[in-house]
Amino acid sequence: MNFKQSSGKSSVLESIVGKDFLPRGSGIVTRRPLVLQLHKSDEGSREYAEFLHLQRKRFTDFSAVRKEIQDETDRETGQTKQISSVPIHLSIYSPNVVNLTLVDLPGLTKVAVEGQPDTIVQDIENMVRSYIEKPNCIILAISPANQDLATSDAIKISREVDPAGERTIGVLTKIDLMDKGTDAVDILEGKSYRLKFPWIGVVNRSQADINKNVDMIAARRREREYFASTPEYKHLGQRMGSEHLAKVLS
Repeated sequence: MNFKQSSGKSSVLESIVGKDFLPRGSGIVTRRPLVLQLHKSDEGSREYAEFLHLQRKRFTDFSAVRKEIQDETDRETGQTKQISSVPIHLSIYSPNVVNLTLVDLPGLTKVAVEGQPDTIVQDIENMVRSYIEKPNCIILAISPANQDLATSDAIKISREVDPAGERTIGVLTKIDLMDKGTDAVDILEGKSYRLKFPWIGVVNRSQADINKNVDMIAARRREREYFASTPEYKHLGQRMGSEHLAKVLS
């Protein structure tokens, strides 16, 4: 499970899958839970996706997957900014994934915006809780490195349901966007907020990369190079990055 407003959670999920397929934009983009089942297929086989609500239709164009997620969300919520707890089920078959089921949840928010009911803040929190309270659920708490971890909603709510940190994996995004002269070493070494599992840092594609359609495989390579060549993170390089995160999760 992962949740956090504009912390780069879509990018993290897309890195794990190795494909662009999630809706993007400002505000609450994920408005229904997305239950994502990844199936590792044979090397060299064609990547495709299937929705439970469109049985027997195979999507090989992942921009069409994104459009279907948006359209199916709108069918349930109307073209409003409302949310719905009715999940969308999506399966992806690819040689570049590990066998894994993920649930993408709406990001936690602090205020209702135009077109949303006043209860939306509590509604989203209740929805997130209903998933992460399950004792067999692994919580992916995604927080940006360029914000204070003490104010992270993801860490706050996961601490409430998993006080010992036994099933929470902390993921730190936007490490490359930190102010010059600052770094995330204390967090990544578990000194500032300890969890049972080591923190994992990721470097997602920039908005410019996304606009230029930089492909995921190239982005993963660049991420590996970033951790291997940045002096502060070299000693942690082996357990950083989205590929390592996917292995840990599986």
